[in-house]
Amino acid sequence: MAAAKPGPRIALVPDNTPVTNADLLARRQAAVPHGVASATGVFAAHAENAELWDVEGNRYIDFAGGIAVLNTGHRHPKVIAAAMEQEAHFTHTSFQVVPYEGYVALAERLNALAPGDHAKKTLLVSTGAEAVENAVKIARVATGRRGVIAFHGAYHGRTLLTLGMTGKVSPYKLNVGPFPGDIFRAPFPSARDGITVADALKGLENLFLTDAQPETVAAIIIEPVLGEGGYTPVPFEMMQALRAICDKHGILLIADEIQSGFARTGTWFAVEHSGVIPDLITVAKSMAGGYPIAGVIGRAEIMDAVPPGGLGGTYAGNPVACAAALAAIDAIEDEGLLERSTALGERLRARFAEMGARVAPFRMWDIRGLGAMLAVEFVSDFDTATPDAALVKSICAHALKRGLILLSCGMHGNAVRIMVPLTASDAIIDEGMTIFEAALADAVTGAAV
Repeated sequence: MAAAKPGPRIALVPDNTPVTNADLLARRQAAVPHGVASATGVFAAHAENAELWDVEGNRYIDFAGGIAVLNTGHRHPKVIAAAMEQEAHFTHTSFQVVPYEGYVALAERLNALAPGDHAKKTLLVSTGAEAVENAVKIARVATGRRGVIAFHGAYHGRTLLTLGMTGKVSPYKLNVGPFPGDIFRAPFPSARDGITVADALKGLENLFLTDAQPETVAAIIIEPVLGEGGYTPVPFEMMQALRAICDKHGILLIADEIQSGFARTGTWFAVEHSGVIPDLITVAKSMAGGYPIAGVIGRAEIMDAVPPGGLGGTYAGNPVACAAALAAIDAIEDEGLLERSTALGERLRARFAEMGARVAPFRMWDIRGLGAMLAVEFVSDFDTATPDAALVKSICAHALKRGLILLSCGMHGNAVRIMVPLTASDAIIDEGMTIFEAALADAVTGAAV
């Protein structure tokens, strides 16, 4: 989809005085809690595909994609048209009161897309954390067990239950506990920390011996590619071993695909790269091209374990969001975005490797990910892999000043993750990477922002 080129839309207050980012920032600080952080101080006025204009008319290339929500870009024409068509009929009935075809059609579509030839059913909800909560609830009812095992570095949401499974304290869990019980944590394979797949599996075995009796564990939940934890893929042999362990002990395997799904890695779901078929999959983010919707896809007999009334929510499976999701899935298929993600990932890897060697020798420690779900990790000392969060913060600040929106990630905040819309043109991608290189040079030389 070609990027539109609208003129800047400058916001105005009632007396026709232009609104500035500084004006809105002051209002934000007075009205919004400090706990709601914003990565930038610019306020959006308009966006198209992979470009965004702020209220002052400044243009940015968006490599953040609303935190991996915009695989099909800002305001994809098919998504917008489908949402508007639905809005002309009704915007809400609550599926639990008066159901509608869009919910059913989206469930059918997701059941068909999810890996495995077994019968599947889908629950629709509103947010990723809500999807994870429901996946755990379904797993507990289906197995009659209570335990849940998650992994170091994981991110599963900000509610109390999902925070209990999230494996990173700052900033998500600071001073928030106590968290729900029967949640256990296993080591994640990490080259940075010297943890091999064998080490991680040994840690899980020890967990079974010390804290989590396997006969009482309902589910193991894992992100096939860590999201906030650093965009690190789970080694395929680890996923395959987890499947075997779950089968051995009657434990359900949950793949959290909230950030990695819907073409981000070159497949519909990142777990497909490993050949593993999970029992439950949580989805959200790029499923609906920017509209809030999430879900749990699972084996039919497991999904049916919860009695009527035990699942749902007032806004769950909103009809406008369902229409948008169906259109976004169409766009991914019609525009070949699975293949685009794979090709784009290869293009970005090559460019990062070249610029790292030339602009930041011995500072770019790793380029990792699957498809176009990539992260670039920076260090202050290459031999010891000492994390350099300050350098990443500087890269993001210099990039924003030059017109590129970036986000960091990782346990130490020393990686830049790439979530550019897959619909972005090659010209926009190249322009964004040129800005990235200039920002990297600025940061390495210590230039002032």
